[in-house]
Amino acid sequence: MDAIGMSRRKFAIELAALAGAAVAGCGRAAETAAKATSKGDGTAGRADAAMTVYRDPSCGCCEAWAALARDAGYRVTVVDRPDMLAIKTKYGVPTSLSSCHTAVVAGYTLEGHVPLAQVARLIETRPAGIRGLAVPGMPRGSPGMEMPDGTRDAFEVLAFDAAGRSRPFAG
Repeated sequence: MDAIGMSRRKFAIELAALAGAAVAGCGRAAETAAKATSKGDGTAGRADAAMTVYRDPSCGCCEAWAALARDAGYRVTVVDRPDMLAIKTKYGVPTSLSSCHTAVVAGYTLEGHVPLAQVARLIETRPAGIRGLAVPGMPRGSPGMEMPDGTRDAFEVLAFDAAGRSRPFAG
């Protein structure tokens, strides 16, 4: 088999694994939300912040993350958009930080499964030069991507600026 066939096969396998992870994480939103709000993690009381979550209509984990945001007190509107690349471009998400959904809240862009405690800290501290936060990809165990067996991938929350530069969002 040629190199192109192998890369297509690898792509198809990885895509199937990613889809399986998304499906597994979708049903866990309520459980995760209960844990998040019971930990006193600073996400409660955000009812003053309206959040729009853009998602591909075929992606279910985005709904799980949006449910967590609602449970944390954000007023969430979910908008189905088959043209997610256009949304990511509009809101300045660097390609290297791309994930499945893009949210906008308090003038910031959120890409992917960003923990709500980090979102609250961003809004409260409003650090200079930050356009948004991202958790690239769809790491297992990130908010909205919880696995039934508790499997977790390491992930880092990254801040990005208007020029597309990123750095860890410490805290």
